[in-house]
Amino acid sequence: MESGFGSDFGSDFGAGGGGGGKLDPGLIMEQVKVQIAVANAQELLQRMTDKCFRKCIGKPGGALDNSEQKCIAMCMDRYMDAWNAVSRAYNSRLQRERANM
Repeated sequence: MESGFGSDFGSDFGAGGGGGGKLDPGLIMEQVKVQIAVANAQELLQRMTDKCFRKCIGKPGGALDNSEQKCIAMCMDRYMDAWNAVSRAYNSRLQRERANM
């Protein structure tokens, strides 16, 4: 049987589904970019959650007390501010390096 994985591979990636098996590089690149963005957002959220939990929660229980809630909120705000600053600096550097190529 030759109609296995290889013969159907291109059909999921064709333009509009009726592209005759031809791959659309633009569509594939967009799908990859979306997947990378989702993975980055998940990693950011996981790291922020881990860091702020360790910093703010002394004894895990059934509910957060007022000081723990404030600590978590402040920690998450600071983490996001720092991440945004690093992202802006990184993107700026990438743009400068691309301009120099």
